[in-house]
Amino acid sequence: MALKIRLSRVGTKNEPHYRVVVAEGRSRRDGDAVEQIGSYNPRAKDNPMTIKLDRVDYWVSKGAKPSATMHSMIKRAKRAAAATTPA
Repeated sequence: MALKIRLSRVGTKNEPHYRVVVAEGRSRRDGDAVEQIGSYNPRAKDNPMTIKLDRVDYWVSKGAKPSATMHSMIKRAKRAAAATTPA
């Protein structure tokens, strides 16, 4: 079973809202997910995404591959988390 970390749309027409999910690669975009690990609201101004980075690391260690979009969003979330963590 090949797992993917990808976005699943749950918003209505003209009001997009997405869930960050771990799902089997062959399943439908909005089909069953193994686990929901975050959310993304592209219309939000202040903080549009929340991602559980510890769960992302867990699933990547188990062989899940992020989609191209999720790869860039995960990188951005890790940079933001590193910037807010006191050194």
